Amino acid sequence: MAIAAAAVIVPLGLLFLVSGLIVNVIQAICFVLIRPLFKNTYRRINRVVAELLWLELVWLIDWWAGVKIQVYTDRETFQSMGKEHALVICNHRSDIDWLVGWVLAQRSGCLGSTLAVMKKSSKFLPVIGWSMWFSEYLFLERSWAQDEATLKSGIRRLKDYPLPFWLALFVEGTRFTQAKLLAAQEYAISRGLPVPRNVLIPRTKGFVSAVSHMRSFVPAVYDVTVAIPKTSPPPTMLRLFKGQPSVVHVHIKRHVMKDLPESDEAVAQWCKDIFIAKDSLLDKHKAEDTFAGQELQDTGRPKKSLVVVVSWACLLAFGALKFLQWSSFLSSWKGIALSAFLLGLVTILMQFLILFSQSERSTPAKVAPTKNKNDGEPSESPKQDKQN
Repeated sequence: MAIAAAAVIVPLGLLFLVSGLIVNVIQAICFVLIRPLFKNTYRRINRVVAELLWLELVWLIDWWAGVKIQVYTDRETFQSMGKEHALVICNHRSDIDWLVGWVLAQRSGCLGSTLAVMKKSSKFLPVIGWSMWFSEYLFLERSWAQDEATLKSGIRRLKDYPLPFWLALFVEGTRFTQAKLLAAQEYAISRGLPVPRNVLIPRTKGFVSAVSHMRSFVPAVYDVTVAIPKTSPPPTMLRLFKGQPSVVHVHIKRHVMKDLPESDEAVAQWCKDIFIAKDSLLDKHKAEDTFAGQELQDTGRPKKSLVVVVSWACLLAFGALKFLQWSSFLSSWKGIALSAFLLGLVTILMQFLILFSQSERSTPAKVAPTKNKNDGEPSESPKQDKQN
């Protein structure tokens, strides 16, 4: 991490980590004392508490880096967002797709009740992963023998969720890279499938299971397509912390859940067809540099995240000042050394968070064609990528 970047990242990281630990402690107390007796009351409280942390990352996009997220969808879909339960499927294009989703959820008023299916290691991320665990995110092992039951039980727990929620599912199974695209193309050619150009081949088992168990209480599937204009650099966590802007185009199409096919095989094919259409849509976006034919919706830039970050900054600065006055912490070499150690730890943790988000750090997918194991889904070799 360059010195100039560290000079920006460390103060922001310190703010995020300290405020996040406070949020985690509040979540833990509520989880222990309230959830066993009043589960839905806990969920309502946790929604507010979690947003106090997650809005800091929304602020990072909206106010610090000035990333513009342009939403293309019809008016009816736009007005229904945040007012209903929804299963969200999206191409996994950039390092911060999940954060783009948080921004859309915040605009729709359901940030604190936005959930996702993620790899198990994510829940061990300091602060952010812990907050997701308290918020009932679903964490999978990447082994269907174990994950089938986990996904089923996790979705069933959402049946009595008292607030509109989104459950995001990245059915490609991993983030898009050119190496993974080449592997997917080789697999498609070997199986006589449509060859993808802009997406990976979806892994449909999780989607089929989700639809099967959500059909009775979730009214919609949001088909989300993320694209980056040619004139904009791809957004990354490092660029966000550096305050460097980008533009992200988001296309949203709403499907009525009850209109999906009934059989598992037909649902799996429906998902594959959606990604074939998504591939063509991205081809068109490449040619026109926009999602033509869809209305550009005004999502604005709410000040709520700015208010939250300023409030946290003032509160923590006041607390730190009072602590230093009371303890004379920096008046000894021991205190100075401990302060330097803590700043170094913050730097390491933020570097880890940035590296964790980078798709380039994942191992290229190696897809071995098989003929009878998984009904047309890519199979994973032992070296298959494990990063979401």
